[in-house]
Amino acid sequence: MRYLKYIFPFLLVCTLKLNAQYEFDFSGYVIDLPIYSSSNKKIAQLFNIEQNQFMNLTRIRLHPAFYMWEGGRINMEYEIAGIYSAGSGNMFFGTTGNSRRQIIDMTWNPVTENNVTITHFIDRLYFRQEFDFGNIEIGRQRISWGTGRVWNPTDLFNPINPTTFYKTEKDGADALAAKFYLGNFTDLNIVFNPQEKIKNSNYGFRFRTNFNEYDVAMIGGYFDNRYVVGCDFAGNFVEAGIRGEGIYSIDDINSDNNYIKFILGIDYQFTPELYALLEYHFNGEGKTDKFQYQFNRLIVGEILNMSKNYMAVSAVYQLTPLFNLTVTNNLNLNDKSGFIGVIGNYSITSDIYINIGSQIFYGDELTEYWYYPNSIYLQAEIYF
Repeated sequence: MRYLKYIFPFLLVCTLKLNAQYEFDFSGYVIDLPIYSSSNKKIAQLFNIEQNQFMNLTRIRLHPAFYMWEGGRINMEYEIAGIYSAGSGNMFFGTTGNSRRQIIDMTWNPVTENNVTITHFIDRLYFRQEFDFGNIEIGRQRISWGTGRVWNPTDLFNPINPTTFYKTEKDGADALAAKFYLGNFTDLNIVFNPQEKIKNSNYGFRFRTNFNEYDVAMIGGYFDNRYVVGCDFAGNFVEAGIRGEGIYSIDDINSDNNYIKFILGIDYQFTPELYALLEYHFNGEGKTDKFQYQFNRLIVGEILNMSKNYMAVSAVYQLTPLFNLTVTNNLNLNDKSGFIGVIGNYSITSDIYINIGSQIFYGDELTEYWYYPNSIYLQAEIYF
């Protein structure tokens, strides 16, 4: 199984050599993100970090694409991320690292000084071939399953923690994926995600179709040594949009470890200027007692939330055609902790944006969001 890590780069290099006549496209963006964060005093002492910290994250993300022949192309997303920290670091904030769905290490750190870290990594690198019946992709790719706006229980490859404001892309997964077109608005997606030990590899399918103007899908597979089945849907109810998704995760050794996760959401455009979203999340893997929270699994990215019941409410108001204000409240319904996010987005041009935002966490001691630092930040984005 150890030789699998060389298969993807070998195939991509061979493809380039077989046909030197190709078209090339290039795009990307630069983001600069100065952040001031403040943890509570007990957390700073417990984890030996400074209570008040200043950090600056700069991300350069490059998107080259090579079009080899009809229907065949290679896509790459290469990122250089530099972080400066005036303090001793933040356990919830960093640049990147290999995710659990990546078998090949495509990350390296040319600079690792006390206060400065520069990381280079390849977040996407895949070959895609289109056919009349569908397409095949091999390499590090984005696999997007589910319909949720805040949480994605059916996204078993690369979900994002809702508290992560400094990262919008989902981590790529090293996979072999095939999509088969079965009719109008109907397709079947099959994915194999290898691991170092073949028995620990992940694989699954998603069958998607449309029924009475609703997009519906079924999923199934084997992930993290557990069998998983699930479904999702999205459509309209009167004038509102509704969506939902959920999974049933099965431990074939101990049925007491089986659990359900699901979301239900609704959104509505009240006026041309005002949009609102409500989403509920049930996390059957979580705990209702804060003293049983699996904080170690949260830190390493095995789980995104530690409790069982959550609610997110979000509203976007367009103050001017160039300026939007977004306010979000994400609440843990069990321990009553949560966070409020406020962000103002100003469009200078079609390619340049300025955002100013904050995340304010609240909750009693040892509740889920008590651990997180409050943050204010400024974000400049330039696309090319």
